[in-house]
Amino acid sequence: MSLDPRVPAPATRPISKGFQLRQTVSQPVFAAFLAGGAAGAVSRTVVSPLERLKILFQIQSVGREEYKMSVGKGLMKMWREEGWRGLMRGNGTNCIRIVPYSAVQFGSYNFYKRFVEPTPGADLSALRRLACGGAAGITSVTFTYPLDIVRTRLSIQSASFAALGEAARKKLPGMWVTVVQMYKHEGGFLALYRGIIPTVAGVAPYVGLNFMTYESVRKYFTPEGENNPTAVRKLAAGAVSGAVAQTCTYPFDVLRRRFQINTMSGLGYQYKSIWDAIKIIVTQEGFRGLYKGIVPNLLKVAPSMASSWLSFEMTRDFFVGLRSEDT
Repeated sequence: MSLDPRVPAPATRPISKGFQLRQTVSQPVFAAFLAGGAAGAVSRTVVSPLERLKILFQIQSVGREEYKMSVGKGLMKMWREEGWRGLMRGNGTNCIRIVPYSAVQFGSYNFYKRFVEPTPGADLSALRRLACGGAAGITSVTFTYPLDIVRTRLSIQSASFAALGEAARKKLPGMWVTVVQMYKHEGGFLALYRGIIPTVAGVAPYVGLNFMTYESVRKYFTPEGENNPTAVRKLAAGAVSGAVAQTCTYPFDVLRRRFQINTMSGLGYQYKSIWDAIKIIVTQEGFRGLYKGIVPNLLKVAPSMASSWLSFEMTRDFFVGLRSEDT
């Protein structure tokens, strides 16, 4: 290189905005955030009919048994009465909810991992995975809970429950109208967070168990000497983790749905507290009442969690890979 001041120094190539964008989205936490959103939308759409049927099963009680039937008959009843839209009822709102929910969940999990890693990039113990997953679950549900309660209302309002009445089923409000009506007539801002306590009580252990089980099973399925298992093994790990986590925490999901319609006209349960709800459910419906809807739930767990984890890892690896292409 010449030291002559008259000779201009070689010009440095300006960094393009496209390069800066790729460097940003390839950061592990940011990539996990984007991948989590994509994973949520894919997984919920795949199992939308089973998700709605699960909710209809969950809110049934003594004297309200219009959907007391098998999964197959329940799906046929929705198809016969409401067509394709009935099978997908509430999925739009659920996707709007689940994209930020999953993005925050996966992103915050990777964020919290940084604080408990013995060394950067080191494997976490099962207990630390459980703690990070639980914290991620609380974070994500707090951010997106109003959309969850609206999604439950939308799933129910067109169902053939006698308590709703024929007129109510013909005039169905959309997502924003439902939000406004709840805010005006059911207690203001707090109405949008009704049922948040049993939700958090169930989500924290659910997400914690999900992450802990998935990463443990994933590690078990990874062949010795390799960093990643095959796509099929990732699917299997996702299915196992989802089944374990949801079975262990399912009663909290039933309580969440019951509290979300606690003040809904014609369907409200009027529970005073979580313990009051548990006592009434067990007294009137037996212990099985806490597991209503578990069959369609387990049927959807495998395709839902498997597609969620697979799409998450594929999307995350794509974004992370952008960095290596330009460095």
